Amino acid sequence: MARMTEEEAHALDEAITNADITLKPGKGGMFIRQRELLDALDRPSADYIMTRAMATNKMPLQILGELVHEQIIQNKEALAQG
Repeated sequence: MARMTEEEAHALDEAITNADITLKPGKGGMFIRQRELLDALDRPSADYIMTRAMATNKMPLQILGELVHEQIIQNKEALAQG
């Protein structure tokens, strides 16, 4: 493994020290998006999703996906029955 020179180490330290690490709205990762989605829901819905996610060791978005898929299946079955 190559080693850094003193100048390279100081330059890297300077770049890291002066880097802008502030979070910008809309630029967040998966966890930020999940939080924003849960914040958009009413409190009982968000609590239900979080409780179910914790109980099943799944992400809240997985729980939401499962709920949507269940609803799609129910709607298809209802349409097929007439």
